[in-house]
Amino acid sequence: MDDIAFFDARSYDKPWFDKLSGPAGFSIRYYESRLTPETAILAHNARAACAFVNDTLNRDVLKIFSSLGLTAVALRCAGFNNVDLKAAEEFGVHIFRVPAYSPSTVAEHALALLLTLTRRTHKAFTRTRERNFSLEGLTGMDLAGKTVGIVGTGRVGLKFANMCRGLDMRVIAYDVDPVWGAGIEYVRFDELCRRSDVLSLHCPLTPETYHLINRGTFHMLRDGVVIINTSRGALLDSDALLDAIKSGKVGAAGLDVYEEEADVFYEDVSSKVMRDDTLNLLLSQPNVLVTSHQAFLTDGALRTIAETTIRNLRDFLDGNGAENELRAEVAVK
Repeated sequence: MDDIAFFDARSYDKPWFDKLSGPAGFSIRYYESRLTPETAILAHNARAACAFVNDTLNRDVLKIFSSLGLTAVALRCAGFNNVDLKAAEEFGVHIFRVPAYSPSTVAEHALALLLTLTRRTHKAFTRTRERNFSLEGLTGMDLAGKTVGIVGTGRVGLKFANMCRGLDMRVIAYDVDPVWGAGIEYVRFDELCRRSDVLSLHCPLTPETYHLINRGTFHMLRDGVVIINTSRGALLDSDALLDAIKSGKVGAAGLDVYEEEADVFYEDVSSKVMRDDTLNLLLSQPNVLVTSHQAFLTDGALRTIAETTIRNLRDFLDGNGAENELRAEVAVK
C-alpha cells in the first residue's frame, strides 16, 4: 500500500476516500491540521500528499516535501492559487487538481444565494420560526428581465449562465478567453459593470484578478446591484464591498468565499471572539448572506473529487502520467 498524507481532513471527506483508496492501493493517513511549513513534516514516509483550498503549498512546504522524497501533491479542489507552481517544478514536486468535480454543484449554490437574497427567504425562515408572519420588509426583486453579468465562463460560469436563462434573465459575460458558440454576449469589463443588475464571479484568482472588484469597480456598477461570489474571496476587496453595502451602491451580496477565510471557514468559532472586523460587519448586514465555502459540498461532488484525486495519484505513481497535472505556465479559466 502507498501512503497518502491527507491534510485538513474533515468528516465529510472520509467516506468516499475510504471506500475508493483501498482498491486503488492506497492507505490514507488523515490529519486534521492544515498543511503549513510547520505541519509538512507529517508527510514523512508518504508517497504523496493531498491538500485542500486553504492549505499552504509555498516554497517552504514544497522544499520540505522534496527533502522527504515526496514527489506528488493532489489538490482535492479546482483552484490552485495557494500553490507556488514555479517552486514545485524547481523541487520536482508534481501538482494535480480536480478541474471539474461538478460544475452544476457550484452553479446551483450561486443560484441559491441569488434567489435567497432577492426573495428574502432567509429572513422569512427566521421570522416564521418565531411565529411572526408579517410581510413587512420582505419585498423581493423579480429576476426575469434583469441582466446578469458573469465574470468567467469556464465550466461553472457556463452552467450558471444556463440557469439564469431559465429564469428569463439576460446574460452578458466577460472573459479573457471567450467561449464562442455558447450563445453568450461577451462585453468589455467596464460595460459589464455598467449593465449588470446581478454580478456573479466565476473566474480563478490570479495576480490579474486579485481585487478585480474594488473601489473603482463599485463606482461603475449600477446602484442596488446584487453581487454573488462562489469562486475565490480575494476577487473582491472586502473593505470596499462593505463600504458599498453601507452606501447602498450594493443592494445585496451572497458570499461563499472570503479573502481572509483561512482561519475561520471550516471551523466552529461560535464561542470565540471574531477579530476580523470586516467579516463581523459583513455578517451583521441584513442584505449580506455568507456561507462557509460550501458550494462544492454535495455527495455527488465529493465522490467525483475522491475518484479524480485517487486516479491522478495512481496514474502518476504508476508512471502513466496524469491529465490533470498543473505546470507553472498553465493558464486556466
